[in-house]
Amino acid sequence: MKTVSSIVENYIKTKPFLLNALSLGIINLTSLSRNIMTELESEFGKEVKQGAVVMSLKRLTEELDFKLNHKINKVIKNIGEITVRSELTDYTFAASDTVLNKQADLISDINVLSDIFYTSSRGVNETNIVVSSSINHLVEKHFLREKLIQKLDNLASITVKLPKENIVVPGIYYFIFQRLAWEGIIINEVISTSNEFTILVGEEQVDVAFKVIKDLKN
Repeated sequence: MKTVSSIVENYIKTKPFLLNALSLGIINLTSLSRNIMTELESEFGKEVKQGAVVMSLKRLTEELDFKLNHKINKVIKNIGEITVRSELTDYTFAASDTVLNKQADLISDINVLSDIFYTSSRGVNETNIVVSSSINHLVEKHFLREKLIQKLDNLASITVKLPKENIVVPGIYYFIFQRLAWEGIIINEVISTSNEFTILVGEEQVDVAFKVIKDLKN
């Protein structure tokens, strides 16, 4: 059975930025209720009283404040080391039957080198390789016959170690990436494992991005 509270909650859950703004208490609930009345009445199938919508929003805001601020903040405050690397290049190649062999050859070459950054990820149609710019010549030698989709230079990486609880608390990545978006940070790539993630940004933005993530712990 549909209720005003359930309709309001479902509506808000489809608007992630609105959801977060409510949790921060920066939205006037009366004004919001007035703006969404038409959509709510259409979903409910009959007239809805504005007071009931305001009360539902207030109750939802209080619940969000507890769920977000307590669960997410507990994880965020326990973020581990944050590692920054600069002078990186990001290559994107089309997936092929030979790409994995080329990667194996590349890894064999760079295993004897010290202080080299290398990571890769594979999608359905593309393979992504991020390396220290000092070994670009090796990538381009081994992947000469592969289809290059994109090459981005002058990048930096920020690797963040997360506590193990991150895998059971929803919204961790959203919380972090939203803060980066608010500062106008352009994320070129995201690479993750169970308990850490790496973002690639332009070298001109890495200082701001690092500060945003570091300040989340405070």
